Amino acid sequence: MTEIGSPVAQAPSPSPNEASTFDTTTARKQWQIILRRFARHRAALFGLVLFVILVVFAFMGGLFWQYSYTDLGFKRYLPPSVDHPFGTDRLGGDMVALIIRGMQFSLQIAMVVAFLSTLIGVVLGALAGYLKGWVDTLISRFIDLMLVIPGFVIAAVLVRNSFVVSVAGGSGGSNWLIVALYLGLIMWLQIARVIRGMVLSLREKEFVEAARALGASTFRIVFRHILPNTIDVIIVNATLAIAQAVLLEAALSFIGLGVQSPDTSLGLMISLNKNELTQHPWLFFTPFVFIVLISLAVNFIGDGLRDAFDPRQKRVKA
Repeated sequence: MTEIGSPVAQAPSPSPNEASTFDTTTARKQWQIILRRFARHRAALFGLVLFVILVVFAFMGGLFWQYSYTDLGFKRYLPPSVDHPFGTDRLGGDMVALIIRGMQFSLQIAMVVAFLSTLIGVVLGALAGYLKGWVDTLISRFIDLMLVIPGFVIAAVLVRNSFVVSVAGGSGGSNWLIVALYLGLIMWLQIARVIRGMVLSLREKEFVEAARALGASTFRIVFRHILPNTIDVIIVNATLAIAQAVLLEAALSFIGLGVQSPDTSLGLMISLNKNELTQHPWLFFTPFVFIVLISLAVNFIGDGLRDAFDPRQKRVKA
């Protein structure tokens, strides 16, 4: 029994090495946690590296490749060789140069579609979820109506419209931007529904009630306080929209309703060479493989971002 006034025995403090054995987690900032989780996602890292390589190849490959997509003086239907790794097409054009040009337009369309569809979906979804009432009813019923009709059909009708021809400068004019704008106008539906559901939940939180009590405007509450808390969903959906846009543009171009000459895209190249599948398969499968690679890379990145932004994990291993 310890006597009164006698010093109390204390357990020896652990050494730094022993302390590090027990303390295996450290608090980190949110962006550090997100980057660390993403870096541990092997498929996402592979997708990111692959996507960067494809983008560099599309937008810088023409600077280093010896031939241009306008060079048509080669022998027609040459199989893949050292001089022409992807062969030549029916007009005697080098397929490497044509793939580079086609990827440029396909990626440009995908980026425009991802930006436009995300912007429209986030704004309309946030307004519907926060304002509720007749605004929510109007936007939600319109989304339900548009979801009943397949997006492919809507895009085909819009792109086929005579307005496109007049804006593009005739049937031979450039129309890739028009195709991108129309695709962006039909691909915002899903993200709008997701954002609406999140805003409906966030609008009842204490920080929103505090901002409302302090007299903050609707615009400030929605765009300054609520939407920053949905940034994870916005980023993931924007990433996946790139892959969806590439596939949808390829499908439209395949049936002749997408990108038209003198522009080109991977989907248009597949359409022009669909009859060569048995005799000259490289003309069909080369752009097809690049479409698959872009879609896989972006989907892997989207999966990694989804896991990295998982709010259920707050601490990571040191």
